[in-house]
Amino acid sequence: MSRWKLQGLVLLAGGSAVLAFVASIGAEQAGRELTKAPAVDVNVLRNAGTAKDALPGSWLTYGLSQSETRFSPLDRIDIKNVSRLGLSWTYALGAGGGGQEATPLVWNDTIYGITNWSVVFAVDARTGKERWRWDPEVNQDAVRPKICCGAVNRGLAIYDGKIFVPIIDGRLEALDAFTGKVRWESRVAYPQEWYSLTMAPRVANGKVLIGAAGGDHPTRGFFDAYDAATGVRAWRFFTVPGDPANPYENEAMRKASKTWGGDFYKMGGGGAVWDGMAYDPDLDLVYVGTGNAEPWVQKFRGAQGLDNLYTCSILAVRVSTGELKWHYQVVPNDNWDYDSVQQLTLADLTIGGRPRKVLMQASKNGFFYVLDRVSGEFLSAQPFTQVNWARGIDHTGRPEVNAEAFYGKDAVTLFPTAGGAHNWSPMSYNPITGLVYIPSTYGSWTYAAGDEVIAAQTGHTGLARGFAPAKPNSIPMIGPEPLVGSRGVLQAWDPVNQKLVWRTPGGGGIGGGTVTTAGNLVFQAINDGRLLAYRADTGEKLLELAIGRLAPGPPITYLVDGKQYIAMMAGSGRKPTTSGVTDAKVDNPPLLYVFELDGKAPLPIMTEPAVPSGPIPPPPTPPKEGH
Repeated sequence: MSRWKLQGLVLLAGGSAVLAFVASIGAEQAGRELTKAPAVDVNVLRNAGTAKDALPGSWLTYGLSQSETRFSPLDRIDIKNVSRLGLSWTYALGAGGGGQEATPLVWNDTIYGITNWSVVFAVDARTGKERWRWDPEVNQDAVRPKICCGAVNRGLAIYDGKIFVPIIDGRLEALDAFTGKVRWESRVAYPQEWYSLTMAPRVANGKVLIGAAGGDHPTRGFFDAYDAATGVRAWRFFTVPGDPANPYENEAMRKASKTWGGDFYKMGGGGAVWDGMAYDPDLDLVYVGTGNAEPWVQKFRGAQGLDNLYTCSILAVRVSTGELKWHYQVVPNDNWDYDSVQQLTLADLTIGGRPRKVLMQASKNGFFYVLDRVSGEFLSAQPFTQVNWARGIDHTGRPEVNAEAFYGKDAVTLFPTAGGAHNWSPMSYNPITGLVYIPSTYGSWTYAAGDEVIAAQTGHTGLARGFAPAKPNSIPMIGPEPLVGSRGVLQAWDPVNQKLVWRTPGGGGIGGGTVTTAGNLVFQAINDGRLLAYRADTGEKLLELAIGRLAPGPPITYLVDGKQYIAMMAGSGRKPTTSGVTDAKVDNPPLLYVFELDGKAPLPIMTEPAVPSGPIPPPPTPPKEGH
């Protein structure tokens, strides 16, 4: 019997293998013939979400633009008609297991999303009809005990006809955007070493950037760059030094090693990269936020009073080489889980009469920071919620930490909560109003340290923590007073003058997020199962929809066939109780929601009432921040 070699495969002539192969090629070609949108390349990403956008109405990267502003120039939904917004359709996401934290992407009239256990889907952006679905088949029983903070994912990346997927068990996949077939796979990290992938990858200059989560475990933080075409790793940047007996990977690690002491490396050091990134293509710099030091309590890290670089920092790294250009440490010698991984947003602002290219962050520690993104120069910082761990930030950018904040066996209550004044829930920046919209939390945690290392394998070293204060203290408070009866608040912040402009109850904590538009709107999803719209300039509430599911991800907006839509995912697979705590044995089916003006589809109904609007009492054991 004769044989042919076809693209590296040996197939029998006339056999079923040939027919299957030809059929698959035909299906793939048919899928590609449907393409009408330009390919996503370096220039398309560079201009995404700007006036030069080649694909206006798409949502091509996690923050819409590489500056991570989450500002959409779409204005067909505006302050005059947003009250007409109604549900267009829903898509069932499948089995739950955690909250929906992902930002969907939109390209070529298709919504791409990722849900629990890293399952990826592509649906028609007009109708919700499924185009393809891909399940990485994670070994959930093996991986679940190794995950710090839940079976969650925050999103995808798209470039050159491929969807880049972070798998929670440490794999990075490239899927064909048209068919969902695997194009390449790279191993970023291993769950056996307490790592997981939960952040949305970013694409910068042809490289896929991804960090490994692992906060509250004995891990050494890092982030990687992979060639988008091949999956070959281009470089790795560690955020903390390793064993000093080994050669330093670069000069940055040599410098950082002087800020550590003792056998710190045996507990990893921390500095996990699990969320915030932004990219400036003109400078070839990617900006990366790093996580808390490990263990939490300084006396268990081998030495006291040292800065522990580059934990709780903002790093500027050259994408072409992986070399550190500058760093700014937000919280030296972190003892409070005050990660600096929150969203990094780039903007051009006039400060003190001078135009500046800036980087902004509403940090977990309660301060809003503005830095020069070219040089790393500290420009300003002010508290945007109540703060008492520090009495301010000095002119060099270093926090003036209150001595009482360094806790020992005696408990101390500090503001903000270790869950963060602002966590991963995305803020947004509107260049028309000049305001940043921050899901904010007013609250405290109580800390106390033990005498010896306890449960060292988790990094929770002799630490007691909780919401309720152990006893009153007299540490002075700075920052805005809380709204009466509201722990979670949406705040509009002026980054130039560092002041609060307006705020409204709702949100904060962990979940949901915002998007702002040229229609003078801010859309916010919040954990109690609501989608809201506000006037971006004044904060007037214009819309409130009870979506019927808790645990929402951030909303996005997109345009197809001249029609503007709002989309978001919500639902954990668990049903809420009136206390705000969920029960894993009951149902809260996850859905993708898409809204349009005059949408007539009925909103899904919970099988038991959702958590009431207004303040939600804190649970006895606070949720972690989703490292």
